[in-house]
Amino acid sequence: MEFKISKDFIARIEQYISENREQELQALLHDIHTADIAEIMEELDAGEASYIFHILDSEKTSEILLELDEEIREKILKNLSPKEIAEELDEMSTDDAADIIAELPADMKEEVIQELNDDEHAKDIVDLLRYDEDTAGGLMGKELVKVNENWNVLTCVKEMRVQAENVQRVHSIYVVDDEGRLKGRLSLKDLLVTSTKTPISEVYIKKVDFVKVTTPDVEVARIMQKYDLEAIPVIDELGRLVGRITIDDVVDVIKEEADKDYQLAAGISQDVEADDSILDLTKARLPWLVLALLGGFVTVKVLGIFEPAMQNHGELFFFTPLIAAMAGNVGVQSSAIIVQGLANNTLSGSLWNRLIKEVLLTLLNGLMLASILFLGSHFLLGRGYDIALTVSISLITVIVIASLIGTFMPLLLNKFKIDPALATGPFITTSNDICGILIYFSIAKMILGF
Repeated sequence: MEFKISKDFIARIEQYISENREQELQALLHDIHTADIAEIMEELDAGEASYIFHILDSEKTSEILLELDEEIREKILKNLSPKEIAEELDEMSTDDAADIIAELPADMKEEVIQELNDDEHAKDIVDLLRYDEDTAGGLMGKELVKVNENWNVLTCVKEMRVQAENVQRVHSIYVVDDEGRLKGRLSLKDLLVTSTKTPISEVYIKKVDFVKVTTPDVEVARIMQKYDLEAIPVIDELGRLVGRITIDDVVDVIKEEADKDYQLAAGISQDVEADDSILDLTKARLPWLVLALLGGFVTVKVLGIFEPAMQNHGELFFFTPLIAAMAGNVGVQSSAIIVQGLANNTLSGSLWNRLIKEVLLTLLNGLMLASILFLGSHFLLGRGYDIALTVSISLITVIVIASLIGTFMPLLLNKFKIDPALATGPFITTSNDICGILIYFSIAKMILGF
């Protein structure tokens, strides 16, 4: 059952802290999951959060550190000495420890590394710090189980027992040659049913999915999603096995990428959170708001060109928001499908086939929507046939053009290595609003002849 944090519970914790009732607070938090304790600490001020952190054992606090919001974690780490931070890192896997060290000030990183008790652990962490954080090398951990292709089953089992002590969860057993190059993977089932004297070279599976240290993290996530992998090995430029990436690390990448795309689609150009400063939030939001404002000026200019239409056929004005809204909605729908396909690498066929399919789809939708609009504008709103026809034809045309823009724009952005998620935000809605109104009044001028 999920733990629920209430105001009364937080008040109780604050009381224990203020009265320095350490043992009672430890007992209260004893059976609570570390992720929930992290949420509790985020509800407290920095001093209270640090108090909780210091009264818990390092096995728990190391897990809590990973669950904390970066801002809270930074404040807690500032109150710890290099030795205390090193004690926390000793309890973590290498990839998590490397992530924590990467967040520390430059002058403190070396001190913390020197305080680590396990030299091998420290060496692995330093090795991981060499890689960019958004690559497979920056994402991987060093903890894994591997065996040599020249061993027999009995030797493998003995070595696996030793290696497994340092691995929290054994997802796969990897097979390497004498140079450490990845050759394949080993099935636990095959180990159990095979004679102990059988060479591993006769048992292991030669086909194995892998990524290179330079593979982008989003590509790693896509591969693991596609093939439903719990872990994937990582090799270096020489094909040597250097680490593995587990599904929990990939989930974080997927979430971060989804958050980023969602913000871009909403017109937020930087990675921000609700708790960030007003200045940071303004920097993230203002550029696209300025773009929308400039687009609004262009729309006003277009409307000004068709001012005679407003004077002679005032009814046209009432349908302007409808045309603009439909253009924006259809454009966003089309671009969202393309962006999703690009993100999942599921787009197939040529560009022309994609555009033709989109035109046929929107033409069908446009005809049905235009029929509803024609009947509604003539019979329900009491407009003449000429106005109803003008608005209906305009709607069909606008929808088709908007869908083409929504389809083509993310593909174009992707070709120039720009995040296609931009095409689902204010950029596409603003451009479709302008095009929609221009098309609407141009068709009205042809039909009504003003």
